[in-house]
Amino acid sequence: MNEIVDWFIATVSGVDPIFRVLIAALGMLCETSVLIGLVVPGDTIVFVAATGVKNLREYWYLVVGVLVGSLAGESIGFLLGRTVGRRIRDSKLGRRFVGTTWATAEAYLAKRGVLAVFVSRFLPVLHSVVPLVCGMSAMRYHVFIRWTGLACVLWTLLYVTVGFLLAEQFTLFATTFKGAGWVFIGGIVIFVLLTYLAKKRLSRREIGND
Repeated sequence: MNEIVDWFIATVSGVDPIFRVLIAALGMLCETSVLIGLVVPGDTIVFVAATGVKNLREYWYLVVGVLVGSLAGESIGFLLGRTVGRRIRDSKLGRRFVGTTWATAEAYLAKRGVLAVFVSRFLPVLHSVVPLVCGMSAMRYHVFIRWTGLACVLWTLLYVTVGFLLAEQFTLFATTFKGAGWVFIGGIVIFVLLTYLAKKRLSRREIGND
């Protein structure tokens, strides 16, 4: 397993750091955009990119890139909501993919206000719809970007840091510990499981989803 994990990390870290950051930023821009965000696994893209980070400079490059991509996607969603939000919502494509989610997002925003902007970043599916709903509402952009920006910072630091630390620890112990690869895989499984359970519990508490 050490050889497989080592090959994986070496492959990711072998990608030019700037290109790696651009891919992660683009992934987050798409992941936080309406409709596209329903199918683009931005969290997976960021996590994989983080395993290729070799030093603190690359770490901060990735953090900034992911954050810029996230805020760009959120801002585009807000702008679309402000200009053509109702047209998107009432379109055939909108009704097919985000019909019930849109209604849930509207009810959640009405109930929680700006807190919904912050919390929704950590909720599956809903996070790509809330920016449009905010744009359609009376909420000002500076209020929206302030709350979603804080959430994006926390989200980015969590995913980039965990991916970076797991890869770093594997690299440190791979030559002396034959089970380092399994520890790396186990760390990923635990992280995925914990984030899944946390999102599920948060979703149930905030919007009553099982």
